[in-house]
Amino acid sequence: MPGAARPGPGSGPPRPPGDGTPGRRGPFADVLGRLDPGAGGVRALAIVALAAALVAAGYLWLARPRPVAQAHGRPTLVAGSSVPATAPASGRGAPVMVHVYGKVRRPGVVTLPGGSRVADAIKAAGGVRPGADTGALNLARKVVDGEQIPVGVRAPSATPAPDATPAGAVGPSTAGAQLDLNTASVDQLDQLPGVGPVLAQRIVDYRTRHGGFRSVEQLQEVSGIGERRFADLKNLVRV
Repeated sequence: MPGAARPGPGSGPPRPPGDGTPGRRGPFADVLGRLDPGAGGVRALAIVALAAALVAAGYLWLARPRPVAQAHGRPTLVAGSSVPATAPASGRGAPVMVHVYGKVRRPGVVTLPGGSRVADAIKAAGGVRPGADTGALNLARKVVDGEQIPVGVRAPSATPAPDATPAGAVGPSTAGAQLDLNTASVDQLDQLPGVGPVLAQRIVDYRTRHGGFRSVEQLQEVSGIGERRFADLKNLVRV
């Protein structure tokens, strides 16, 4: 028709979707577009995956089998036993008890660490009395558990044990030897005529309290020893 406008390019009736026209996408492409996390989402997923890998690696590291190290010098327990296989070494021996008597301030039984010397025993008994002398006593000798240490008095003489006394013997008077009141044991005093184990212990207790006998006559101060019993004993003992 004269004067009518001519249709331009691209004009005409609308085309249905998905007909291949550039600039348009189909339904599948729209779904993929909605699932696309974008650059920020990809970075977040990468960080999460890296963290999970680190946690898994740490767990495997902690769960790995480890060798059991034994400390040197420590006692180890043997299977089925509650006693250590090796006992720890001790620097000093067990404590010892000795009887210090004579011219010391506090005569009696003292307890000392293992390896102590005679000088340590005298010091534990209060030291030597003023004016007293230790004589030939070896102060550097190591003490032995249960021994007697005479300070300033004569050491006990060698006396046969009670079970070694010949048959028929009645005590020290048989051999003519006098018993030292400051060194005799309870068993030796028990052999004296008229002296039983109770009275022998009283004599030792008196000696311990008074630091020894200074004369035979002091024996009368022991409870249970009267004039008659003293008369039987005075020639059998000495100080």
